[in-house]
Amino acid sequence: MTPAVPEDDRGADPGEGRSAPATGVPADESGDPGSSLTRTYAFAQRAARALVRGVQTNWRRSLHLRVISTTLVLSLVVMVGLGYVLVSQVRSGLLEAKISTAVNDHRAGLNLALTELRENEVGDRNRLLYNITSELHSRSGDTGLYGVVIRPSVNGENGWATDENSSPQRLEESVPERLVNEVRRSESTEQQYHTYTSIEQDGSTEPALVVGAQLTYAYELYYVFPLQHEQEILDLVQRTVALVGVLLVVLLGLIAFVITRQVVSPVRSAARSAERLAAGDLAERMTVQGEDDLARLAVSFNDMAGTLQEKIQELEELSKLQRQFVSDVSHELRTPLTTIKMAGDLLFDDREEFEPTQRRSVELLQSQVERFEELLSDLLEISRHDAGAATLGIESVDIRDAVMKAVGDAEQIAERRGIKVILRLPAEPCVAEFDTRRINRILRNLIVNAIEHSEGRDVIVAAAGDRDSVAVAVRDFGVGLKEGEEHLCFDRFWRADPARVRTTGGTGLGLAIAKEDAQLHGGWLQAWGMPGQGSQFRLSLPRTSGAELRGSPLPLVPPEIALGRNFAAYGDRDNGGATERADRSDQHGEHASRGEEDA
Repeated sequence: MTPAVPEDDRGADPGEGRSAPATGVPADESGDPGSSLTRTYAFAQRAARALVRGVQTNWRRSLHLRVISTTLVLSLVVMVGLGYVLVSQVRSGLLEAKISTAVNDHRAGLNLALTELRENEVGDRNRLLYNITSELHSRSGDTGLYGVVIRPSVNGENGWATDENSSPQRLEESVPERLVNEVRRSESTEQQYHTYTSIEQDGSTEPALVVGAQLTYAYELYYVFPLQHEQEILDLVQRTVALVGVLLVVLLGLIAFVITRQVVSPVRSAARSAERLAAGDLAERMTVQGEDDLARLAVSFNDMAGTLQEKIQELEELSKLQRQFVSDVSHELRTPLTTIKMAGDLLFDDREEFEPTQRRSVELLQSQVERFEELLSDLLEISRHDAGAATLGIESVDIRDAVMKAVGDAEQIAERRGIKVILRLPAEPCVAEFDTRRINRILRNLIVNAIEHSEGRDVIVAAAGDRDSVAVAVRDFGVGLKEGEEHLCFDRFWRADPARVRTTGGTGLGLAIAKEDAQLHGGWLQAWGMPGQGSQFRLSLPRTSGAELRGSPLPLVPPEIALGRNFAAYGDRDNGGATERADRSDQHGEHASRGEEDA
């Protein structure tokens, strides 16, 4: 039989705790209580969000907090599980012992009652039953370990018979109907049944155990055993387990705090030392304490820092020597180069008087001397950037003018290649503060490189501006860039295809110098490319010199690529395609010009 669990049917007042809605008063009106509650609620929400963000930040950043919290949670889970098992075992043991004792006492009482009924078959039957219940109850002792109830099983018999020392009504109500039905269905007095119930006493309810069986064909005998003593023992065990569990969890938390502190403190010290070392303080060293693993970590860190300091100093000295060497060689070469160029110019001016073979040699000499002069100028510019001696001549200029000048400078090269440079310039001025000479050099480099790699297709130069920045994008539809080459293309002397013929005679330093010039302005120079889809280079500059650049008004990836459209036929050079593109350019107010040259 399962224990009976009494239910509390008391209900709460349905109107309790409800507030009448305010009517006729705007919520945001001054002095309105609703407005004050709204502000309070909003403040509480902000405070809760701030608290959650603070906890999340501390959780991510603090190893100490994570270890202690994890230890506490796991300890609490373990203690709850162990406490539940322990309390369940104690409860099962108490109830099993109580049931065994109750069944034995009930069996003894059942035998005694049967003997009394057989010996006194004639007489007042009700008086006999009361005497039997009183005698059986007296056997429970002065503490009243159980109550005795005799119930008639045959219709027409008198009601319940209980002991005189117990409340008849209380004991009768303590015997549940389900147990009575089980006993009545029994076919012999040897079969005993038990179940749990409750006893109402002095306005309180206490658990109880009821054992019943058939006394004769006409009567049933029930023993009611209060379980208050067992409940008190179980409550004591639960309180003890809870107290021990809380103390143990707190103790484990303190232990975890002490242990993790011994590990985390050196790690935090190492992290701070590493941060200072990364910031440039090469003399930073960790404090070595003891001879354990953390001490060996500190020793290894100090050795690494010392070796790193030595290597960096060696590299700095080597870098200084290299920069000085490049600068000195470049300056020293200027004098003989000037002499050679003067002699070459004289020969080049008189080349018509030479034989064809000599005239070709003079032309080759002139072109290579010019390329040598460009290379020397680029080397001097790179050395100035490396030495930190590059300076800016800032002035307010419309970026559209810079674009037009760069395109005009490259006009002859574009005409020789038969390439059209399409301009997409904004109607409004885009004025920014920058060094005109350096920005023009960047733009010439980008346009010339686009012509060099456009495979005979058109080149698009677009400019735009917003409140904080201006940008120029140069788009070609040539071979494009492979994955990872968008960063390598700014390296010195890097070429996408070393076997490719350089028709414009570049030095291989143009994009590297352009990158340095863009960074000197606090701007970005970025590249995008896809094989067979061409490439796009974007220059972004802040409108105000020295301001932080947070974004660019032009996308780095061309819109047609981002939208997944196929523009493979854009660079078709037949007349129909050129006419169609020219018409489209006129419809959108675009300006077209030819030309671009090497920076």
